[in-house]
Parts: sequence; structure tokens; C-alpha cells
Amino acid sequence: QVQLVESGGGLVQAGGSLRLSCAASGHTFSNYVMGWFRQGPAKERAFVTAISWSLGSTYYADSVKGRFTISRDNAKNTMYLQMNNLRPEDTAVYYCAARRGSFYSRRDDDYDYWGQGTQVTVSS
Repeated sequence: QVQLVESGGGLVQAGGSLRLSCAASGHTFSNYVMGWFRQGPAKERAFVTAISWSLGSTYYADSVKGRFTISRDNAKNTMYLQMNNLRPEDTAVYYCAARRGSFYSRRDDDYDYWGQGTQVTVSS
């Protein structure tokens, strides 16, 4: 049973930073793509970034390029999202997701497992 558990959300002022973590368990993730999605108030869930667990290739939404960095620690089976220069429009529930296979996707329907989400609130 794959489990994904996010942590690290909170309240931060605009321009500040947060680091989210996603602890993965229940499987070997070498043939997975892991991603972060977010859902803001009255918005649909949207792709933020993804990483190929084995290759380390990364992909970003245009809205976060240059501000957010995705990474993973294979030994800890943990994925991270470093968020810098946060803006009020980054306020959302952030979800960790896992997709079997080698090909990344921006579609949430393509991901097989999800965490419970962690709230990030950026005040102006």
C-alpha cells in the first residue's frame, strides 16, 4: 500500500520561503514520477512540478519556475519542494502525488497515489 504524507505547510509573508516534504512508503519508487499539485481557493487542482525518481529530471509550471525547486532523497524515500519568494497567489493546499512509470504528466488524472495535502498560506 503506497502512502504519501506531506508536511511543512504553514503561514508565511510574501517574499518568504517554505519547504514542503513528502514522505513516501509502501513501494520502491525507482520507476515512478513524483509530483506536486496545488489547489487554491475556488480553483481547480493544478500542476506545480514533478521529478523522475530514478533520473532526477524535473519539470515546472511556468508560474513557479525560478522560485520553486523540487528534489528527492532516495535514501529517505522523501521528496521536497523548496518554495522561495512566495506570493499571495501561491496560497493553496499542496498535494504530493505519485505516478507509476517513467513519463511525467501535468494531468492530475494520470497520478495513481495522493497525499492528504498541506496548507500553504502567503499573506501580503
